[in-house]
Amino acid sequence: MPRFAANISLMYPEHALAARIAAAARDGFAAVEVQSPYAVEAAQLRAALTQAGVQLVLMNAPQGDFDAGERGLAALPGRERQFEESIAVALDYARTVRAPRVHVMAGKPGEAPRAECERVYRRNLAYACDAFAPHGIEVMIEPINTRDMPGYFLHSSRDAAETIAALARPNLKLQFDVYHLQIMEGDVARKLERLFPAIGHVQIAGVPERFEPDVGEINYPYLFRRLDALGYRGWVGCEYRPAAGERPGGTSAGLGWLRRV
Repeated sequence: MPRFAANISLMYPEHALAARIAAAARDGFAAVEVQSPYAVEAAQLRAALTQAGVQLVLMNAPQGDFDAGERGLAALPGRERQFEESIAVALDYARTVRAPRVHVMAGKPGEAPRAECERVYRRNLAYACDAFAPHGIEVMIEPINTRDMPGYFLHSSRDAAETIAALARPNLKLQFDVYHLQIMEGDVARKLERLFPAIGHVQIAGVPERFEPDVGEINYPYLFRRLDALGYRGWVGCEYRPAAGERPGGTSAGLGWLRRV
């Protein structure tokens, strides 16, 4: 059975970010992931992880001006210098909290020519891979569905696989998010098998609401068995919005699915 990590950016919203680590530990999670940890000092987050006996298995690099709608910098022409600065910030933070994986988001390039965005994207990913490699950190890329994030540059598993193959960096991996892939492409089990050699991390959520994985159209017990059969030894990130979050018991009240797997 896969090992599960709680996504503390979405789960346990009833607590402050650092306190969500202890809440996840109380529910039996041995690992967490986080989308944007930078509002909390890295040393403070490291202390919370240590105190709870939990490891951080994935974090994102800075996404640019989030309030202005930016969702990453890697595929934005003319922003290469800012991208490099964001990688320096991410590397410093990741080393402190001992994160083995950093998701580098492509961003929403707007009207920029796709060929130029592709050139910049590959250039920037190569830069990030080379920066993180000496520290044993993997760079993750993730196709994101265009319903939730219109205009996002990377929304195809095929494009992600082609990018990974073209760059041939051993620490560049695919973040296989079942939620996004089901919305955009479907045929998830076969894609899991085909893309498995490139996969460095898996994420789950119910489709279409992004609630708990036992809510919606995906048969997750089947996919978990497929992961076992393929020999997956990584973590499965629970990147969902708890439907139970507003009821007594908060996030914990919706974890019946976890106790049944």
